[in-house]
Amino acid sequence: MDSPVPPRPAEPGPRRRDRHGRGMRGPVAPPQVPLSLSRAETFRDLVQDSVERLERRWPQLADVEFMVQDVPGPQEDSVPLGDSLPAAKDRPARITVYRRPVEIRTKSRDERALLVHEVVVEQVAELLGLSPESVDPRYGQD
Repeated sequence: MDSPVPPRPAEPGPRRRDRHGRGMRGPVAPPQVPLSLSRAETFRDLVQDSVERLERRWPQLADVEFMVQDVPGPQEDSVPLGDSLPAAKDRPARITVYRRPVEIRTKSRDERALLVHEVVVEQVAELLGLSPESVDPRYGQD
């Protein structure tokens, strides 16, 4: 004898409430408020501000690729805050700022902005073969 096939369970619909009966949570702040930026985005903005400051004085930096990475690769003695690579035939010159080592060494956003600018100045100076003071006359005075 054939047994009846049980009906299929209904597909779950979109959840309208969380498990505690409250409504779904929305964003903490609207997108135009700085609170909605992640730490990585805020850090990228600090690097970009520093680069824009230097590009006014050194227009050749427009050809340099500036990058932000969370951490450097394995190092032997110390953890660098930044790195620079000269241009090669298949890629432009590249300057990298490492986010986590810089964040660990600073306590406030202002300190972080100063350290980011110093790292960018030092890497630009190394790339151009100049002293940091000649790249930015205010280097080390803040």
